[in-house]
Amino acid sequence: MQIESGVFMEKLELDGLTFEGWRIPLPNSTLVFIRGRRGVLGCGFFNVETADRIGEALAVVSGVSTPSEMLSAEVRQVSRAAAELGVRPGDTGREALRKLG
Repeated sequence: MQIESGVFMEKLELDGLTFEGWRIPLPNSTLVFIRGRRGVLGCGFFNVETADRIGEALAVVSGVSTPSEMLSAEVRQVSRAAAELGVRPGDTGREALRKLG
C-alpha cells in the first residue's frame, strides 16, 4: 500500500504473526525495515549502537531494497535487546522476525 509519495507499507504474515514492512525512498538510498511487536528488522541504514543506547531490539541485514528481500537476508548485527530475545548474527531475517514478533 502506498502511503504517500514513494512510501510503501506492506503487511507480512509469518507463522501466524503479522508484521509491517516499510520501504521509504531517500535521495541516495532506500530505508527498509520490518516492525514486529518486540523489535525491528532493519536495513544497513540502522545503527545498533543507537538501538543499544535506547534499549530497542534491532537486527540489521544489508543489501536489501524491499521488506520481502529481508526475509532471506542474513542478519549481520544485533542489539543487546535483540540478543536477549535470541536473535543472532547469521540468522535469516525470517528467523529473526520469529523472535522479534
